This record gives sequence, C-alpha cells and structure tokens, in this order.
Amino acid sequence: MSRPVIGITCYVEPAAFTVWRTPAALLPYTYVEHVVRAGGQPVILPPAGDPAPLAGRLDGLIVAGGGDVDPARYGERPHQQTGYIRQFRDEAEFELVGAALEEGMPLLGVCRGMQVLNVHLGGTLHQHLPDVVGHGGHSPAPGEFGHLPVRPAPGTVLSKVLGEDEIDAAHYHHQAVDRLGDGLTVSATCDDGTVEAVELTGHPFALAVQWHPEAGEEGHLFEALVAAATAGDRHW
Repeated sequence: MSRPVIGITCYVEPAAFTVWRTPAALLPYTYVEHVVRAGGQPVILPPAGDPAPLAGRLDGLIVAGGGDVDPARYGERPHQQTGYIRQFRDEAEFELVGAALEEGMPLLGVCRGMQVLNVHLGGTLHQHLPDVVGHGGHSPAPGEFGHLPVRPAPGTVLSKVLGEDEIDAAHYHHQAVDRLGDGLTVSATCDDGTVEAVELTGHPFALAVQWHPEAGEEGHLFEALVAAATAGDRHW
C-alpha cells in the first residue's frame, strides 16, 4: 500500500544555509520525520500560488506553527506584542483550511495551526497570553520551549489518541484561543485555564493542539492523522 500524502504548511523567512542567505520556504524537519515514522508521505506546501485546490489531492493536512495571525481577521487591532504577521501565509492557509474542511480531509493543527482553525471558524485569540494568565511559562524565552502539563478532556478525539492522563507538553506560544470558533469543542486545557486543544464536531478528523508535538519523541498525534488519512472516511 502506498503511503498517504500528508501536506504540511511552512514558513517563508530569511534563512542561512551552506554559503547562502536568502528568503526560503522552510519547516522544522521534525514534522517531516514524524510523518514518515507514522507511515505518511510528507509534502511541504509553501504559501504561494493557489494551494486550496490541493485539498482534493492530499490525503491529510498539517497546519504547522509560525507567526501570529493578523488580528484584523477577528476584528481586533494588533497588541504591541503581536508580531511576525505574514499576510501571504494567512491568505494561503485560511483558504487551504477552508477547502480541507469542505473536503472532509483529516487535519492536524499545531500551535499557529490551531489558531488559524479557530479564527477561520469565527473565533478570536488572546493576543498576549501573559496578560491573561499572569506568567510567561507558555513561551519562557526566545527559542526555548516551556513545559507545562495539559489534560485531555474525557470522551474527546484527543483523549482517544493520547489517553486521559496529564501530558507534559512542549509549549512555545504567546497567543491562545479566546472565543471558541463555531463547531469546535475544547479537548484539552492547561492548569491556568488556557485552551490547549480543540476539535471540530462532525468532521472525520479535525484536531488541533496549541503545544508542539513535533518537538517530542512521541508521535501518537501524527499516527492518528495518518491512520485517518489512510482510512479515508474513518470517524474517530
């Protein structure tokens, strides 16, 4: 059996490699490794051209982490800490997520990917989480993951994938879900009340987490996505 094709959205940022310094379409390679180990065939999707029609040609989609979603998309002005907004990436990923949901294609959102899903469905974001929870543990320092426990909600798709026990998750986010998007269910929270995972009711597999599963060794979320992509019409 051929591997199901899993599209992964990516960054476009200045980068340095070998002798070059140039804008590059790039992605932490751990996403690729997790998809391969789970049995999928990863394909990196740059935010260029018209990616939305690809939803009919992929078997699954990962919306990866990245900079902040433009607050204008949920009717707010930027907080002073809101940054790394890339309009071209917003445009590409919002269209791609919309097409994926219409196609019923299995989808996994990671960090920014969860925020894109929530805003696409009419939700809003806390633009700077320390203002809400009173600490910086979700993003302790540039390039440094925070490690805060999250607990899956019983009876959710997430709990079927990861169990109901507390998870020590790798966090790197200063924004989080505020008002929940239409049709979404909260499937995990942190002790400080932060929404850490959501899933879309009635969709075969549309799950998003605020933490970074690609940063760890455990690959259950990627395995679940690939299993859903392989099954086609499987409902979790």
